[in-house]
Amino acid sequence: MRLLSVRNAGYPLWLHWRPLGLWLARQFLDYEPGIHWSQMQMQSGTTGINTTRVYNPIKQARDHDPQGRFVRRWLPALRRVPDSWLFEPWRMPAELQARCGVRVGADIPVPPVELEPATRAAKARLHALRARPEVRAAKTAIVERHGSRKRPAARGSRPSGSGGQLQLEF
Repeated sequence: MRLLSVRNAGYPLWLHWRPLGLWLARQFLDYEPGIHWSQMQMQSGTTGINTTRVYNPIKQARDHDPQGRFVRRWLPALRRVPDSWLFEPWRMPAELQARCGVRVGADIPVPPVELEPATRAAKARLHALRARPEVRAAKTAIVERHGSRKRPAARGSRPSGSGGQLQLEF
């Protein structure tokens, strides 16, 4: 849920990660600053060294909660909505909304953006930023300095002059 919250605020809504991070920090019962802030940056795509992973919350809901148990438990207004409309109730015809006792725009909000085009636009914007030479150079420098892909010359020793990671023998 954290990942989906951050990814969807950061990509289709294009919200900055800092205000979202402050709000989420106040919500979590298990808030731990050392984990929280690095995850906020990574999940919002600002670190620049990780692959961008943009998840579709509707697909995730269908894949992981096809009967809508989580949604119905935590969003009581949607308890009577049929499974076929549960994850996109704003698309329900008005007469079906009336039969289910839910009014989109009153009982539940209308989504602030159309998910698919907003996600496509955010991905294009992010990939254009990450393709800039200065961003690519910074990514290369980070991976070169902190990556652990180098193999030591001999077991248990550092490669000469590379500052590579030590191998531990267990």
